[in-house]
Amino acid sequence: MTALETEPVLRLLARYSLPAIAGTTVFSLYNVIGSIFVGQWVGANALSGMAISFPVMNLTFALGTLIGLGGAAVCSIRLGEKKLAGAHAVLGNVVGMSCILGVGFGWGTYFFLSPILVLFGASSATLVPAREFMQVILLSLPITFLFFNLNHVMRASGYPKKAMFSTMLSVAVNTALAPIFIKILGWGMCGAALAAACAQVIGLVFVLVHFFNPAHTLHFMRGIFRLNAGAIKSICAIGLSPCMMNVFACAVVVVINQALLRHGGDMAVGAYGILNRILILISMIVIGVTQGIQPIVGYNHGAGKTARVRETLRYGIVAGTVITTLGAIACVAFPSFISRMFTADKNLLVLADEALRFSSLMFPLVGSQIIIGNFFQAIGRAKLAIFLSTTRQVAFLIPLLLVLPQFLWTRGVWLSMPCADLLAFTLGIVLITRFMKSYSAVPADLAGEKARGMAH
Repeated sequence: MTALETEPVLRLLARYSLPAIAGTTVFSLYNVIGSIFVGQWVGANALSGMAISFPVMNLTFALGTLIGLGGAAVCSIRLGEKKLAGAHAVLGNVVGMSCILGVGFGWGTYFFLSPILVLFGASSATLVPAREFMQVILLSLPITFLFFNLNHVMRASGYPKKAMFSTMLSVAVNTALAPIFIKILGWGMCGAALAAACAQVIGLVFVLVHFFNPAHTLHFMRGIFRLNAGAIKSICAIGLSPCMMNVFACAVVVVINQALLRHGGDMAVGAYGILNRILILISMIVIGVTQGIQPIVGYNHGAGKTARVRETLRYGIVAGTVITTLGAIACVAFPSFISRMFTADKNLLVLADEALRFSSLMFPLVGSQIIIGNFFQAIGRAKLAIFLSTTRQVAFLIPLLLVLPQFLWTRGVWLSMPCADLLAFTLGIVLITRFMKSYSAVPADLAGEKARGMAH
C-alpha cells in the first residue's frame, strides 16, 4: 500500500494540493505579469491586443490539457492498479502527442494568424500587437506543451513539490526577462512573448532531467515513445473534458470580444482583458486544488476505496468555494486597485472597474463547479465532465451574451457571466448529488473493477 491509500485524506490533500496551488498560481502569473508590463509600458491598445489573442491562447491551452491532464489522470489510475508498464506507455505517448500537436497546431496556425485574429475581433489598432505576441507563442508551442504536460505527469506520479518548483522556476525567469525584453530592449509585445518562451525552455530542462533519472517511479526508457492507440484513446477519453471546456471558452471569448467591440470599442475589450486575467488567476488556484485531488481520487478510485474518494471530494468543494469567495470579495471591494496594476488610462480604468464588480457577483459558486467537473474527469467519467463544461459555456453563457447586451450594452456582457455561473452551479450540484448516491452504494471490489474497466 502507498500513502495515497493509507494517509489521512486531509493531510494528503494538503501535501498534494499546496504545491499544485503554488504551481498553478505561479503559472497563471505568466499572463498577469505579461499583461501588467504590456499595459504599463506598451499601452492600452496593446493590452486590448492581448485580449484579442485570448481565443487562440485558449485553443492552445485546450490541446495542452487534452494531453497533460488526460495523461496525468490515466497515469494515476494505472499506478493505483499497480500497472507500471501501462503508466510508462502513457508517459511516452504524452511526449509524442505533445510534439506532434505542438508542431501541427502551433506552426500551422502561424501562417493564418492575421485573418484568425480579425475573425476573433481584432481592429486596425489591435491587430499588429496581437499578431506580434502570438507569432512567438505559436512557434514555441512544442516547448510549451512538453513542459506543462510532463509537469502534470510528474505531479501525478508522486512528485508534487518538484512540479511546483519547475513552474516557479519558469515564472521567476519570465519575471526577470520580461522587463528587459519589453522595456530596456524595446521589443514590446514580441519581448513579452519571448520572455515566456525562454522561461519555458528553462522549466522544460528541469522536467526532462527528472524523467531521465531511472530512480524515479516513471522515467524515460526505450520503447515507451512508440505511439500506442490504446494509450492515446485513454488519454483523450479523460482529457477531452478539460479540452472541450477550453474550446468552448474560446468560442465564448470570441462572442464577448465581438459584443464588447460593437457596444464599447477597443477599450471595452481591454477591460475584459484585465477581468479575464484576474478571474483566471483565481480559477487557477482552484485548479491547483483539483490537481492535488486528481492523484488521490484517481488512485483510490482505481483501488476501490470509495470512502476516501468521497471524503476527498468534500474537502475539495469546500476549498474551491472558499477560494472563489475570497476572489469575488477582492474584485467587488477593490476593483480600482486591481485595474491600476494594469493601466493608467482613465477610460480603461472606468470600464475595468465596472467589469470586475459585476462579473464576479456569482463567482463564489465557480469553485465548486470546477471541483465537481474535475472530479468526474479524475474517475474516468468523461461524459459527465464534458456535459458540465459545455452546458455552462454553450447552453447558458453564449445565449445570455447574445441577448443581454442588446438591452444593457457592455453591462449586459458583464452580467451574463454571473447569470451563467448560477445556472451552471445549480446543474453541477444536482448531478454530483445524484451520482454520489449511487457511487456510495458500490462495494469496494466492484468499484475497483469499474475503475479498471474505465481506464482501459
